[in-house]
Amino acid sequence: MKSAVITGATGAIGTALINELVSKGVRVLVLAREDSPRNSRIPRSPIAEVKYCSLADLHSLKAEGEYDVFYHLAWSGTFGSARNDMYLQNKNVEYALDAVSAAKRLGCKVFIGAGSQAEYGRVEGMLKPDTPAFPENGYGYAKLCAGQMTRDLAHQLGLRHIWVRILSVYGPNDGDETMIMSAVRTLKNGGSPEFTKGEQQWDYLYSSDAAEALALLGEKGRDGKVYVLGSGKARPLAEYIEDIRIAAAPDGTVRLGAVPYAEKQVMFLCADISELRNDTGWEPRVEFKDGIAKIISEN
Repeated sequence: MKSAVITGATGAIGTALINELVSKGVRVLVLAREDSPRNSRIPRSPIAEVKYCSLADLHSLKAEGEYDVFYHLAWSGTFGSARNDMYLQNKNVEYALDAVSAAKRLGCKVFIGAGSQAEYGRVEGMLKPDTPAFPENGYGYAKLCAGQMTRDLAHQLGLRHIWVRILSVYGPNDGDETMIMSAVRTLKNGGSPEFTKGEQQWDYLYSSDAAEALALLGEKGRDGKVYVLGSGKARPLAEYIEDIRIAAAPDGTVRLGAVPYAEKQVMFLCADISELRNDTGWEPRVEFKDGIAKIISEN
């Protein structure tokens, strides 16, 4: 891979992916919404060009140069009530199809789409590529549909297609509303963040590890496959919260059990990364405590 296109490049995964590709000498075209307040987070490099193009404008994006791999990370309505805004989530499916067509116009040979654990719904065991998917909200429905429809369109257009169901990725430039970022902020400001009992078994992956996996999939991922991206290890959420407290405010306090579990609370979330490991040789490197320390040092 000598060149790549990235949408959704202002978050934890996108910024880490830009840094990963640039470090390998890969020329990057970043497609960003012009009025996004997060554009200042996009890493700058002589081989990373920013072009303003919103999701709604992907369908009319004109080809200027040719690229090898198209990473579609952008998605609207990922938090709160927007996850069940069916009209908005349906538009995301349309935008994903527009991204495939844009990839074709840009000469890409590979389309890589960002899926989600939400496609599975509630599952007791490890999440595998072939684990039956029964999503329980609009976000999950749309991600599942986008993965299937973009695969068929990509194949119609002669592109290889890879769908990556991403679990909980954290790191610098993550959204302020995520559990980790809000907890770090509250603790550093002297507050006591509130949580559920924290009994959920969860799988967290640092953003640079996620970026390395995506870069390797651009080179070695197999056409038509679904990969599950996480650390491959699960721990009780309460243990992660304690790591955050120690790193952000050793003398601070947290309130476990102050928030009730959601009606459809996922209690176990862990990726089976064997397919990803076998096809690319990837292994996660960053321990959770070290990742939290990096976040705190950069904020």
